[in-house]
Amino acid sequence: MHPGSTAHRDPVRVEVRGLTKTFGAVRAVDDLSFTVEPGSITGFLGPNGAGKTTTLRMALGLLRPDSGTATFGGRPYASLPDPLRLVGAVLETAFHPARSGRNHLRVYCRAAGLPVRRADEVLVQVGLGDAGRRRAGGYSLGMRQRLALATALLGDPAVLVLDEPANGLDPEGIQWLRGFLRHLAHEEGRTVLVSSHLLAEVEQTADRVVIVGAGRLVREGSIAQLRAGADGAGTVLVRSPEAARLAGLLAADGRTVGREGDDGLTVTGLSTAEVGRQAFAAGVELHELRSRTSGLEEIYFRLTAGQEQFAAAPAGTAPAAPREMAR
Repeated sequence: MHPGSTAHRDPVRVEVRGLTKTFGAVRAVDDLSFTVEPGSITGFLGPNGAGKTTTLRMALGLLRPDSGTATFGGRPYASLPDPLRLVGAVLETAFHPARSGRNHLRVYCRAAGLPVRRADEVLVQVGLGDAGRRRAGGYSLGMRQRLALATALLGDPAVLVLDEPANGLDPEGIQWLRGFLRHLAHEEGRTVLVSSHLLAEVEQTADRVVIVGAGRLVREGSIAQLRAGADGAGTVLVRSPEAARLAGLLAADGRTVGREGDDGLTVTGLSTAEVGRQAFAAGVELHELRSRTSGLEEIYFRLTAGQEQFAAAPAGTAPAAPREMAR
């Protein structure tokens, strides 16, 4: 069965349970647990140093955890009878510069016992059909990303683990990748885990997200679940030429009021109707009044505040020495 076929594919769930890894004095991954469901795309998010890449490397058997497990269909990667046919991964885009993209893939085919025709099939699939005979050293970053994805697809795997797959892609390439991953997951039933810093793209592509910070799970769930949690208390955006006076009125009622530009307020804990009634009663003119739905970027920064690996120092101050980094 090859990508694009409609043949039956056994669903494979990825389960991470209690993964822990320490480098010296730094605990890169700290008792991390989450699940990646088949037939869906899961975004794996977190600041630099949150332990994302370390987690992926442990899951793929490239790094030994101090404790915990990562399983594919109930089995660790090292115990899979034919791992390349079950799990395809993109963790880096290093290729022999003098070797063509096609020959790079054919080497992998021979090593994995796959028919060499798969090289040409996946090149076409990722949009490199006309560039397969060119040397990889002449590929752009976006083309190298596509070649890495083609390598992951050689075994027609049920699971894809992708670290920053959109890095280097132009807008058309990102749009193509979005549709491609959706097809692999939703139409073909594959399990797709994507680590990315492109929050807007993850919001458009992923069905679920796993957010980590300082090696620990911060939040896990669908985009809708995260949004409901973030907006559960109710957030209203209101704009008025008398924003300061309105803020005083609403804050006096015990509500949380934040400023949004010169004339805007965000109000938590009141409905739009309640804000409107108070403004009308006080004779405050309103230019805009609506419920506000948090986007993934806003939710992400709210959840990971204070967990960044690096933070900008005020102008004129010497930057602090960064602690050892564990991606």
